[in-house]
Amino acid sequence: MRARWFVAVLTAAAVLAGGCGNNAGDKPAGSDAPTIALFLPESKTTRYEAFDRPLFEAKVKALCAACKVLYANADQDAAKQQQQVEAALAQGADVLVLDAVDAGAVASLVNQAKQKKVPVVAYDRLISGITYEYYVSFDNVRVGEMQGQALLDALNKTGKAGSGQIVMINGSPTDPSSADYKKGAHKILDGKVQIGREYDTPDWSPDKAQQEMEQAITALGRDNVVGVLSANDGMAGGAIAAMKRAGYTTLPPITGQDAELAAVQRILTGEQYMTIYLDIRQEAEKSAELAVALGRGEKPAAPTKVNNGTGDIPTFLLDPTAVTADKIKDTIIKDGFYKASEVCTGAVAAACAKVGIQ
Repeated sequence: MRARWFVAVLTAAAVLAGGCGNNAGDKPAGSDAPTIALFLPESKTTRYEAFDRPLFEAKVKALCAACKVLYANADQDAAKQQQQVEAALAQGADVLVLDAVDAGAVASLVNQAKQKKVPVVAYDRLISGITYEYYVSFDNVRVGEMQGQALLDALNKTGKAGSGQIVMINGSPTDPSSADYKKGAHKILDGKVQIGREYDTPDWSPDKAQQEMEQAITALGRDNVVGVLSANDGMAGGAIAAMKRAGYTTLPPITGQDAELAAVQRILTGEQYMTIYLDIRQEAEKSAELAVALGRGEKPAAPTKVNNGTGDIPTFLLDPTAVTADKIKDTIIKDGFYKASEVCTGAVAAACAKVGIQ
């Protein structure tokens, strides 16, 4: 009887201990093999699946071979992303790295992570309404300033800065980065050029950007559009398609961002004026480093802080680079973002030779 009683007590204690260990909020201080969940917002922009995801996953594995990475892409669907985050938390994710579809509406998700003592890294887009561990991105206002300055320089070269009108095609209104890009561009352009039409483009959609550009051309007149400020390369492609369809023989200068392969080729052939080259490797790898450290119970110091309206978030802000045709070789190619053989295909080969890319 005494022996059976002793075994029963031990069994009950083990069950109780196991139950306590599974309670939300009882996460261990750190693990040598944490589970890290990465959430990206969409796949219309080439960078996310082609660069952000593989670079992040590779860095995690290099730092922590035993770490597990859970990955989900929301396809620009905020409700879908909510389900993805909640599923990862239910699966026991130790760290969340979140590039929010709607950065102003995910505070409740971050709060769920907080309740489970799961740290959060805001990736590329600043999450508002709640505090969290880190924010990793580029200096987005500076990106807009660079785009605005590049367009202004191009217009000044042709003497068209004071004549005609420009069209501004901004990014998604649910992406706080878009507001920063727009702020930076207006800082440069306001009072120096006439902005004929300006659009905030849902989902960063190239198709919607093409429709917006078609509307602008109809409203302003083809000959009156002297430049286009596009917040990224995908939308620049849509705007260029609209201008070609409208019968432009010479395309006005147009900006971009992300250094998408098609955009780099368009810059070389003269269809697009410039892009903003973001060292996505640096962003993805820094975020992976922070995620692994957080999963192990560490919290590295950040060089600066950004206020998100609720508190000061420890932040790593990376520097963007403005790239025109003459700078592709010493930036995008030199860094190995693309190989020359990837860029210089078909009709682009002759344009590559002109700027010394072989």
